Amino acid sequence: MNTAYHEPVLVREALEYLITVNDGVYVDATTGGGGHTKAMLEHLSKSAHVVCFDRDADAIAETTQRLQLWKSQLTFVQDVFSRIRDRLEELSIDNVTGILFDLGVSSFQINNVDRGFTYQQDAKLDMRMDVRSGITAADVLQTYEENELADIFYRYGEERRARRIARRIVEERSKRAITTSGELTKIIRDSIGEKYLTKSMARIFQALRIEINAELQHLSKALSQTPDILHKGGRLVIISYHSLEDRIVKFFLKEGSATHKKTDDPFARHDREVEPAFKILTKKPVQPAPEEQKRNPRSRSAKLRAAERC
Repeated sequence: MNTAYHEPVLVREALEYLITVNDGVYVDATTGGGGHTKAMLEHLSKSAHVVCFDRDADAIAETTQRLQLWKSQLTFVQDVFSRIRDRLEELSIDNVTGILFDLGVSSFQINNVDRGFTYQQDAKLDMRMDVRSGITAADVLQTYEENELADIFYRYGEERRARRIARRIVEERSKRAITTSGELTKIIRDSIGEKYLTKSMARIFQALRIEINAELQHLSKALSQTPDILHKGGRLVIISYHSLEDRIVKFFLKEGSATHKKTDDPFARHDREVEPAFKILTKKPVQPAPEEQKRNPRSRSAKLRAAERC
């Protein structure tokens, strides 16, 4: 199992927005290989604490070992981040100082060939972030109707040739099950040729991963809980990697996080009496500097948005 560690993205910028109190309680909602968590701990005092969420048991096990130096300051939670409020309550944590989301698939998972997240190596088509439950990518390719596959590829991958690829998948699966990334890559190549192959493969694999792990649904649900979890002045930092994620984050911070104003006026228009839960700190998303993009290709599509709880 290849799980080489890769550096996290936008570390300096994330910490600048996230950390306001050196002895606070912080949440890394997407721990992965622990890069951002380690950076937090190096900047925080010994009395600070970080709660680390991840769906992947293997990632938690490896990161626990990697961060042994700070084990007394860490709590690991294997769960989806859409259950963040409930799991913090179980830990008797009412409010936190900051929450970081580094979205998408982690380098830890990409580099684990057995999980089938990448088209660059032939592997079984699994793509589940939590292997304890849910359907695999192979299951989706084998059981979804042609129009369902096309819709997923277009909606979650923004792939213009979605219907052509979906049609070819249905044709090929009638002959044999599609179980590996190599088999899927060949189908995509046969459907569209070489010219746009790399981009289309990335889009199709992204779409399957988002569908299988319900990533956008979990993101919307998790964001909706953050106003209740962060104390006044607490920071929310989100790093996204594609337009679908960034659109959800942008809308939430601008429109979706509004809360009703408290009033004793029985004639008040409660549908209009709202106030923002967050003050947006990044008018435009922060992107990695050219040096980071050159050093770390994964960072090229990253966008960071930050906000402060009002």
